[in-house]
Amino acid sequence: MLNVVPLAFDSFGVRSMATYVETDDIKLLIDPGVSLAPSRYNLPPHEIELKRMQDLWGDIKRYASQSDVLIVTHYHYDHHDPTEPEIYKDKVVYVKHPKEKINRSQMDRASYFLEKLRGLPRLIETADGKEFKFGRTLLRFSPPVYHGTSPRLGYVVEVSVACGEKLVHTSDVEGPSVEDQAKFVIRENPDVLIVDGPMTYMLGFRYSRKSLELSVENINRIIRETHVRTILVEHHFMRDLHYKDRIKEVYECAAEKDVEVISAAEFIGREVEMLEAKRKELYKQDSQ
Repeated sequence: MLNVVPLAFDSFGVRSMATYVETDDIKLLIDPGVSLAPSRYNLPPHEIELKRMQDLWGDIKRYASQSDVLIVTHYHYDHHDPTEPEIYKDKVVYVKHPKEKINRSQMDRASYFLEKLRGLPRLIETADGKEFKFGRTLLRFSPPVYHGTSPRLGYVVEVSVACGEKLVHTSDVEGPSVEDQAKFVIRENPDVLIVDGPMTYMLGFRYSRKSLELSVENINRIIRETHVRTILVEHHFMRDLHYKDRIKEVYECAAEKDVEVISAAEFIGREVEMLEAKRKELYKQDSQ
């Protein structure tokens, strides 16, 4: 049995992929962090965004308190928060390796974070390429894969949680447009996939049309080559108001295979609120 609860995602109005998963054996939380874009349309976060982040961070901390295992897939601040290390107290903690397959920025953040955790977790261990068993629950991590389309932003680990059903959480793959990113998903053959989708809000600037094309191809491969039932396409993808137009071929392929492709908000019956993408509108409303 798997109970998957998205806690904070871009379709909720923040930057995050925080996900709670409960199995027959353990309760775990993937990427307990949340943040906001410091600038979008040359505007700082709106007060509505700030309030949303505060509320969702409260939810994350509440679920962290009841979790046995906390996972940090990489060291960007929308995936971990070094300012409140007490949420890791007495937990089993699995982290992306802080010194291998990592760029300088994330290495520095990892060092700072792990120093803050000193003496708090019951156990802390690197996750890269490893697997762990808790009763009938198998927790498996990918080898490090690109954060995005190249090593420039470092690496992340993807997460698979299996107990009868299986969930795969890709972390920040921005696609997936790279073979190694998709390969782990296909090999794991999940029932539910939470994927960081293509970064189309920067299409033609920091994200190429070729990367978008490859992302569509890889998601369609996953639909055709696995028994996935539900795909949450999220995070970078849900910063583009025209997101549904960007991957029409995915929705078409999913419909043919009776696969549901939705946002995290829709997965739990919540309204989709793309606050970052609507930041100009939020400020415009203030002036009316």
